[in-house]
Amino acid sequence: MGLSPRLTGRAAARAHHSPAASALLRKIEPLFAGREVTGGPLLLATILALVMANSPWAGGFERFWDTPVTIGFGGREVSHGLAEWIDHALLPLFFVIVGADVKREIAVGPLAHWRSAALPLSGALGGMLVPVGLYLAVAGGTPAQPGWGAVITTDTAFGLALIAVFANRLPAGLRATMLAFAAVDDVGGLLVIAFAYSGAIDPWGLVVAAAGLGGIMGLRRIGWVSSVPYVLLALLVWGGVLESGIHATIAGVLIGLTVPVQPRLEPHDFAQRVQRRVDEFRNAHDAAEDAHDDEEEDRHRERAEERLGYLHEMASATREASSRLIEVLTPWVNYVVLPLFALSNVRIHISGDLLSMIGGPLVMGVVLGLVVGKPLGFLAFTWVASATGLAQRPDQVTWPMVAGVGALAGIGFTISLFIAGLAFGDGAMRDAASLGVLLASMLAAAIGYAILRHCAEPRHAAEAPS
Repeated sequence: MGLSPRLTGRAAARAHHSPAASALLRKIEPLFAGREVTGGPLLLATILALVMANSPWAGGFERFWDTPVTIGFGGREVSHGLAEWIDHALLPLFFVIVGADVKREIAVGPLAHWRSAALPLSGALGGMLVPVGLYLAVAGGTPAQPGWGAVITTDTAFGLALIAVFANRLPAGLRATMLAFAAVDDVGGLLVIAFAYSGAIDPWGLVVAAAGLGGIMGLRRIGWVSSVPYVLLALLVWGGVLESGIHATIAGVLIGLTVPVQPRLEPHDFAQRVQRRVDEFRNAHDAAEDAHDDEEEDRHRERAEERLGYLHEMASATREASSRLIEVLTPWVNYVVLPLFALSNVRIHISGDLLSMIGGPLVMGVVLGLVVGKPLGFLAFTWVASATGLAQRPDQVTWPMVAGVGALAGIGFTISLFIAGLAFGDGAMRDAASLGVLLASMLAAAIGYAILRHCAEPRHAAEAPS
């Protein structure tokens, strides 16, 4: 996980002011200002949650997350447990990033062109249909049947993290394929949450959410820049979706889809637009230095500051809003939202009864769906699309590499755990589904890593100068 080019440039500028502080920030800033959601803090929080749920303090741990929290507004009160509020109020921030990423992949990424989109599209279709088919073949007609949605989604953060282990030893097209596949896969998972795991729909809530979305689109149309009205309208969308009975995470996706993926000012126009203001700033600054009295100096310095404000705003306009939003939200999602989600949701009590369910239809269905169904569906559907000429593999990406991506797609984790909670609520069934997701994710990660390690160039060959 590294800094974006824009942040790298900002860090270089700061180094001019404090070389010592810059040396320290260079080491820690990628942890807090990376461009992608990462799985490290989530994994640590999951381990901690498992330890706490099976410790002498398990009872207090459970009671803490079930603590009721009531929010009142305008004579209306909404009460949920603390864990539910994390799912309803914090997890949508993660889905804002998901929505913005999906829109970017469709608008300017590999999904923008049919030939490059066909491979991940076909892989995602197979990676959803085959796992669900396997799950239902094992668990259909049993009390475990509602958990079929847990085998649909992929945890992009863990998959990309394992691909990143090999750095430049794998072709760049493989990472792009994983990103595009995950974007389509996320859409499938979100549709499942919206239509299969939401409660009764309140149309008035949808009206409120639609009004908020309409307000956001209206502000975009008139070119409004200030973020405050957008935040207020986003809260209106969230409240409307929550009130409607559709899970609030869908509000995050809808908000993410409204964020622009094109800059307000193209970079090639930037120099032409600001050159005159740069000259005016220089002239005003020089005039302030040569001023004969304080009043004249203040007047020129104010003019220089005005030009600096213009330059700052124009520089910001060269960057699309989606990148800025993702950059702001990512550290919070990495180090607050997802760890809290894991701590509050992964409350698996390891017991003899739970272990006896490993061979049962629920755990076996999840493991088979993710570990076998995901790579099988991904590889089979992409091969058919390629063989029929509908899709084309990226340069230097081999079929074993595609199989490796398919294996990594079996890492369900975040959204799979979330859907397991929606499907079964609390109790032994949810614990069994969560255990299946954890086992399947570990197996899928190990298999995917082994395949990609076999495919990766030897380290000395990758590092040799071209």
